Order: sequence, then structure tokens, then C-alpha cells
Amino acid sequence: MLRMNRFAIFASTLLIAALVLSVAATADQHSGTWKMNPTKSKYSPGPTPKDVTVKVDSDGNGVRIDADGTNADGTASHVEYSAKFDGKNYPIIGTYADTVSVERIDANTMQSTLRKKDGQLMMTVITTISADGKTRTSTFKGMDGQGREVNNVVVYDKQ
Repeated sequence: MLRMNRFAIFASTLLIAALVLSVAATADQHSGTWKMNPTKSKYSPGPTPKDVTVKVDSDGNGVRIDADGTNADGTASHVEYSAKFDGKNYPIIGTYADTVSVERIDANTMQSTLRKKDGQLMMTVITTISADGKTRTSTFKGMDGQGREVNNVVVYDKQ
């Protein structure tokens, strides 16, 4: 009987561990399609893009970003990257930066750091998901491709 109880405890522990690992590997609250809310967003320097839609696939290991939009002048924009939450540099396309590194701050917050090939820091982006999971806020601080100081707060609504 004692042997059977030990086996049941062992089996239950294994099952719980498998469930925890499964949940950690699945998408988290950052994942989904997010559309910029231009009335809540602040771009400095401006102008505010006409629209931006960001598709995010995120789990306990890393994140994939695929963003499409229309700039204020009507030109299309596209930015994408895949990065692990390990602080290492990964290629980014569609922007003046060459690499991005991403770190998970907590369950609701991640930090992305954009750099040029020579390692020059260009931009830090802190992204936070609201407690209700309906709003994504990204705060951009650094320099744009023309060397101008950037202080953007971009608010997105979950689609």
C-alpha cells in the first residue's frame, strides 16, 4: 500500500510538472494582434503613422514580431524579427537598426534594445501589457535613423 501511494505521488508530481512546462511554452499575454490607437499614442518627434498593426507570438523562450503600417506620408512600413529572451543580438529588418536584443522583465513586460552593426545603442523599447490584457503600451526612447531624439509612447488595442 505504501508503495502504491509513493507511485501515485510520483505520477501526480510528474503530471503537474508536465502541465507547468506546457503552459510556460505556450503563448502568453503578449501574443496576439495589436492595432495602434492613434488618439492615445504620442510620437515625439512626429508625425504619428496613419496605422500600425503588430502581430506578436511570444512564449517563455522568446518573441516573434511582425509589424505592418502606413506612415504619415502614406508609405508602407514593415518591421520583423525573432529573438529569444536571452539578451543576445538578433537580426531585425525594416528599420534603421541592425539588431535587436530582448529580455523578459516580468510576465507583463519585455524590453527590446535596438543597435547598429557597430554596437551603437539606438533605441530601447519597454512594452507592457495591461492587467486586463486588452492594451499594449510601448515606450520608445533613443535616437531615430536621422539622429533625432525619440520619446514615443505607442498604445495598441488587442484585436
